[in-house]
Amino acid sequence: MSSSMLESADSRNKFEDLSGVSSAAFANPYDALIEACQNDPAKLQDRYSTHRVTRNGQQKEKLLSSGFSGLILDPILQRLTDASIEPGFQDPRYCLVFWARPPAHIRSLVDQVQQKMLSLAPKLWLMPLTNLHLTALEITHSLTEPEIIAIIAELGKLAIESMTDYTYNHRARLIKPMISYDGAALALSFLPAAGESLPPHATNGSDERTQEDDKFTYHHLRRDLFNIARQTVPINSRYVVPSSHITVGRFLTQEDLDSPEKMELFIKKIEEINAWLKEEYWPKEDGKRREDREWIVGQEKGLDFRQGALWYGGGTTVRLGKGF
Repeated sequence: MSSSMLESADSRNKFEDLSGVSSAAFANPYDALIEACQNDPAKLQDRYSTHRVTRNGQQKEKLLSSGFSGLILDPILQRLTDASIEPGFQDPRYCLVFWARPPAHIRSLVDQVQQKMLSLAPKLWLMPLTNLHLTALEITHSLTEPEIIAIIAELGKLAIESMTDYTYNHRARLIKPMISYDGAALALSFLPAAGESLPPHATNGSDERTQEDDKFTYHHLRRDLFNIARQTVPINSRYVVPSSHITVGRFLTQEDLDSPEKMELFIKKIEEINAWLKEEYWPKEDGKRREDREWIVGQEKGLDFRQGALWYGGGTTVRLGKGF
């Protein structure tokens, strides 16, 4: 099959906003949820939670149903990982994104999760730890290299610098990791923080994080990046759903999960891991803050402005922002 005829797994996988909010009437789609939540971080967190819990429930029902016809395999990734299928194949889809790179302690957590998943799906394709990313803003996707280069020039140096360095002074906190899944892939998802384990106000002379700081959420970060970029270029993002997730694995074969019994065990494993994550990594009521159990976007590295064939974590960096 010609590479131009191949249909990626993502194109066959529906990304629907399950938070209950429509962004159709807003020039900036991220404003819709902020307005619906009265700019309240706790309500924003609830909507993000509703989205991922509802989606996992839908996917579980689908994967365990008697009418389930098989996993959604990615023919492009299959060709990139097995050169014998189509020698010389190259991914033709050039994209342009702003990525948040997870710090070392989050990469370590992903590694633990990936190894747990391999016990029941040994042929699962794992996202290399060095390629892990959270898409803060997708400018566009599935274009040619010359088209992407033209958009970079149009966006301009000042906007690029402002956006990649934005997390240095605008620090959104992510908490409550959980595995999200469907028939194509697995991701480690997070929720925007809402003051958990933080003091209401800083003590004299302290630079500690407070509940006030959590009023700028990851959703606000996405909104602000969208606002800066749209001043000079159109935004053609595949989805703006209330999700903050890192893809950690994709399915390349039916073999690991080719029976209802295997699928049931696999989903049970996911639920066991999610119970472990909740116990070990989620904030406790009135508990002490554990900075190694959260992710402040911009830790270690600022945003990574990335272009190229980057669907699976590749591509090249146009500019890497300042970290802290």
